Amino acid sequence: MEAARSPQTVVEVTAADLPLFCPTPSMPLWSSHPRVYLPVEETGEIVCPYCSTRYKFTGELPKGHH
Repeated sequence: MEAARSPQTVVEVTAADLPLFCPTPSMPLWSSHPRVYLPVEETGEIVCPYCSTRYKFTGELPKGHH
């Protein structure tokens, strides 16, 4: 997973990143906000309601997900 650099950044995530949450461990502490879990596997793409980072799922979902 890549660190988000700006609100327009698209971060590609894979099954290894599930469950997805923001901020990610690679984001700087100064830009942190409360942790929120993002169900990216439901639609394939989701935007964090706090920082507007866009996450896009790539690859195959693990078994047991939509």
